Amino acid sequence: MAKLKVELVRSLIGQKPMHRKTVKALGLGKINSVAEHSDSPMILGMLRQVSHLVKVEELQ
Repeated sequence: MAKLKVELVRSLIGQKPMHRKTVKALGLGKINSVAEHSDSPMILGMLRQVSHLVKVEELQ
């Protein structure tokens, strides 16, 4: 499994409560905060839900 670097690039102000909870569950808080995750189906689904708020890079 590859590792993913996830960065929050947009504000959570005005977002749906479920999207806010998803971002928090990904380990992101403030803008430009970064977290690393493996590319499990659960994580990929969470990233798909908040794709408009985050930037994802694949680490090697």
